[in-house]
Amino acid sequence: MTGQRRTAANRRPNVLFIIADQLRADHLGFAGNATVKTPNLDALAAKSVVFENATVANPTCMPNRASLMTGRWPSAHGTRCNGITLDPLTRTVPGSLGAGGYRTVGVGKLHHQNMGWEFEPHQAEEIRATDPLLLDAVISDARRQGLSPGWDQWENRDAHDARFIPLPADYYGYQHVDLVIGHGDRPGGHYVHWARERGVDPETLGGPGNSSSTYGGWDQVYQTAIPADVHPTSYVSEKAIEHLKDAAGQDQPFFMFVSFPDPHHPFSPPAGYSDLYNPKDLPLPLGFEQDHSGSPEHVRNMMEHRGEPNMDPTMTWAATEEQYRFAAAAQYGLITMMDEHIGRILDELDRQGLADDTIVVFTSDHGDLFGDHGLMLKHFVHYRAVTNVPLVVHLPGTPPRRAKALVSSADLAPTLLELAGSKGYRGIQGRSLVPLLQGDTEHHRDSLLVEEEQPFGLDGLPGPVRMRTVITFEGRLTRYFGTGITELYDHGEDPGELVNRAGDPAYAGLEDRLLRTMLEEMAALADQGTAPTAAA
Repeated sequence: MTGQRRTAANRRPNVLFIIADQLRADHLGFAGNATVKTPNLDALAAKSVVFENATVANPTCMPNRASLMTGRWPSAHGTRCNGITLDPLTRTVPGSLGAGGYRTVGVGKLHHQNMGWEFEPHQAEEIRATDPLLLDAVISDARRQGLSPGWDQWENRDAHDARFIPLPADYYGYQHVDLVIGHGDRPGGHYVHWARERGVDPETLGGPGNSSSTYGGWDQVYQTAIPADVHPTSYVSEKAIEHLKDAAGQDQPFFMFVSFPDPHHPFSPPAGYSDLYNPKDLPLPLGFEQDHSGSPEHVRNMMEHRGEPNMDPTMTWAATEEQYRFAAAAQYGLITMMDEHIGRILDELDRQGLADDTIVVFTSDHGDLFGDHGLMLKHFVHYRAVTNVPLVVHLPGTPPRRAKALVSSADLAPTLLELAGSKGYRGIQGRSLVPLLQGDTEHHRDSLLVEEEQPFGLDGLPGPVRMRTVITFEGRLTRYFGTGITELYDHGEDPGELVNRAGDPAYAGLEDRLLRTMLEEMAALADQGTAPTAAA
C-alpha cells in the first residue's frame, strides 16, 4: 500500500457509497453472470458481505433513492413516484453524518429533485381525466411548503445547461455536489460544463443522430460519438478520485456518494466498449418465451405488441429476441466500462491510505427486466429482475461471505448511521444490517414490502396505479389496488415466478398467508416520524 495510513483512536470510519442506475443484481460476474466482465466489482465482492436477496423499497429512481438516504419507505418520506421532489427538510444519512462532523460529498446522479422532464401528452391527459385537480395550477397540495421560490429547481436540466449552478452548501445533507442530471451519453448538470471544457458539447455530439453505429430495432441502442474519456462515467470517477485525494491526510471522516448514471438506458457505450460483446453470443434470459395466459392483462397486452417500444422510453414493453440481444450487448459494455472506473476509484482509495478506514457499499437504485419474462425496462411489474438489486458491503476486518437474508434498500441508512456512531432519528423504518455484517445472525426479516405508485396507467391497467408487493421465502404476492388484479407465485415450486397462482384454490392457503403478511407490513410502515409533545 502506498501513502500513509491514518491511525487515530476511536476513529469513525469513512463511507464510500457507490451506486449504479437501473442495474439488476445478476448482471455482474460475482452474481453468476458468465458473460459480462466485472473484475473490479468481483474483487470487491470477494472480500465483502454480498447480500443475495437485497430488495428495493420501490423499483423506481426517485422513490428508492430517497429510501436509501432516509431509511424510510416512499409512503412515509413522500416521494411516492418520479416527479415528486423529496422534502428538503427531511433527515438523511449525509445530513446526519454531516451534523456529526463528517465531510459529505455527492458525485454524479442524485435525483432528489425533478429534472424538468414533462409527462408524455397521453399521460398528462390521463392524469387530468383521473383527477382534474392534479394538474390545475390553481389547486394547492395538501401540505404547504413555505419555502422560497425555486427551492425545487436545483436539478432542473435546462437551467444547468445554460450556466454552471453550484448547489447549496447543505443540499439534502451534502456539503458539496458534482452533479449529473439524467442518463446516457448526454446528461446535464455540472458534467456538461466539465465536458465543454474538454472540447466536447454532449448536447451537440451525443445522441443517436450523431452515432456512426446505431441499432435500427430500438432507438435506445447505439454507439455514442462521445469519447470514452469525456463520457459521464469518466466524469464521475474523476471527481470521486479528486475528493479522495482531498480526504487523504485529514482527520475528518467522509461520506461520499458516488452515483453512476449508467447502465440506465439509453444503452449508448462509447467506442471501445460498444463492441465488447457480440449480441449473437448472449443467452436468452428467464422466461423469455413463457406463456403469459395467467399474467395480468397489461402484461398480456405488452406481449401482443412484442417488438414495439413505447412512446415513453421509460415504460415497460416486450422485446423480440434480436432487440433483447442488441440491448444487452450494449448494456454489458456500459457495465464493463463502469466496472473499470470503479476499479480506479478503489485503487485511489488504497493509494491514499484510506482503504483500512473506509466502509465501501455497492448497490443499485433498482433493477431492469432486461428480457426476463420477455419484458424490458421497469414499471408496473414486480418480477425479481426489477426488485432485486446488487448489494455488497465491505466492512474492514469483517470476513467475506454470502448472506441469503431478506434485506431492503431502506436498511442501509440505519446500518451506516450505526457504523458511523451517529444517532438516528425518529421514523427510520429500515433495520440495521450490522448483526448480519458481523456474523451474529443469518436472519433479518421474515418478509419485505415493495411499494409502487404511478399517476398514470397503461393499456389494461388504469391509472393512477397503486401496487403493493410482499415477498417472503415462501412466495410473492402483488396487489394492484383499485383493480381486481392479483399475482401470486409459489417460490418453493416456481422460484422464477413463471406461473401466476392467484385465485387457484390449490394455493388459497399461500395466498391467505401472504395477504395477511402484506397487511401487517403495510401497517408497520405507518409513519411515526413525529413525536407527540403532550397528552392532549
